[in-house]
Amino acid sequence: MPQKVLDMKERTKEQLAKELKQLHQRIAELEQSEIDRKQAEEKLRRSYDQLRETFIATVNALASTVEMKDPYTAGHQQWVTRLACAIAKEMGLSEEQIEGIRMAGLIHDIGKINIPAEILTKPGHLSEIQYNMVKIHPQVGCDILKEIKFPWPVAQIVLQHHERMDGSGYPQGLSGDEILLEARILAVADTVEAMSSHRPYRAAHGIERALDEISSARGAQYDPEVVDVCLRLFEKGFRFD
Repeated sequence: MPQKVLDMKERTKEQLAKELKQLHQRIAELEQSEIDRKQAEEKLRRSYDQLRETFIATVNALASTVEMKDPYTAGHQQWVTRLACAIAKEMGLSEEQIEGIRMAGLIHDIGKINIPAEILTKPGHLSEIQYNMVKIHPQVGCDILKEIKFPWPVAQIVLQHHERMDGSGYPQGLSGDEILLEARILAVADTVEAMSSHRPYRAAHGIERALDEISSARGAQYDPEVVDVCLRLFEKGFRFD
């Protein structure tokens, strides 16, 4: 075989070996890159889980603060949260939105720590001055929560949970879509639970009357879709106990 042909074969073998080595190196780099990516994702997931646990612990601590002052608020916030999350799930809201509702629901009355205990537990009707003091609790709650960097609009949900669709609510008199959907859901759940439960100033009205209340105010005070979903849940057998 001519030397020229042999030389060409040798160069071809050397070139193939070089290319094969480069290919192996590239594969190794890609494999390491994938390992690094997975490690980074795992680290990010652990950081998120730790942060979420911190938020949950913070919310639970705040909820306990309110519960120690007003025993009626303890079960109320928990049951409102349960109903609000059930409504949100039935409406097809995302897991993130539902989690935001859960966090806000558990502390939606945190602003009541600013209200004297004798007003919170007073039997009988409140005076106008006392009622006006109670009405500032959403703003107080927002002021307490707004400095906490939640990944959900918790402070705004708490601020708006007494707003009404027709603008008759408080503290800002918002109406319609000016009110966060999460706050509209919480408003319905809050009304149903409050009316159906005992309070120092009145006996429990019962669940039927509570559902009649949101039905009669459907579209005026309460979001119609939220009301419809809430009623459907109770038809399906949802219960607070």
